[in-house]
Amino acid sequence: MEVTENFSDGFNGTLVPGRSPAMISIDLMRAYFDPESSLCLPSTDCLSVVASVIAAARQSAVPVIHTIVRYSPDALDGGMFVKKIPALRSLIGETRNGLLMPEVGALPEETVITKQYASAFFGTSLSSMLQARGVDTLIIVGTSTSGCIRATAVDAIQHGFVPIVVRDGVVDRNETVHNASLYDLQAKYAEVMDSEATIAYIKSVQTP
Repeated sequence: MEVTENFSDGFNGTLVPGRSPAMISIDLMRAYFDPESSLCLPSTDCLSVVASVIAAARQSAVPVIHTIVRYSPDALDGGMFVKKIPALRSLIGETRNGLLMPEVGALPEETVITKQYASAFFGTSLSSMLQARGVDTLIIVGTSTSGCIRATAVDAIQHGFVPIVVRDGVVDRNETVHNASLYDLQAKYAEVMDSEATIAYIKSVQTP
C-alpha cells in the first residue's frame, strides 16, 4: 500500500504562517551523531541545513530555542520511555552525549530546554514561553522525524501554534519512515517546507 492511499480531499489543508515565529531545534546532540553512540543516526546532512536556518533566524531576530534530553541518575523521570528505549540511559546525567553539536549550538542568550520525552511541550514551559513572547508560528528542525519532531509538531498545533517542519532540516533512522512521517505531518498537522522556503519566510518577518 502506498503512503498516499486513503487520504481524501478532506486532508492537506493549508496553515498560513504568522508574523511572529520562533524556531526550535530538537535534540541535535552528540548522542545522535557520534558513531560510538547506540543512538547514532545514519546521516549528518541536516546539521548544515539547520545551521543555515538558525543563522537566518538570528539575523531576523526570530527567537531560537534548543532542546536536549537528560535524565536523573535513576532515570525515573524517563518513566516508560526509557524502559521502551533502553539506549536513552546513555543520556543520564551531564554527559558528552548530551552536548549540542557545535555547528548548531546555543548562544548564551538562547533558551535550552531539558526534556525527557518526545514532545518539547511535554513537562516543559515551552508553551507558556511562546505565548509570553506572542509567538504564533513554530519552525521545527532536528531529530527524529517520526519521533520528537512529529510529537512536537502535533503538540504545537494542539497549543494553537502553526507548526512548520523543515523538510531537509529533520532526520530519521530510515528514509521510508522519514518520508512517510513528513507526508502524514503535511496531511494533518503541519506545513512541511524546505529550508530555502523557510529562510525566505523568516526574512519576510525580519524585525527592522
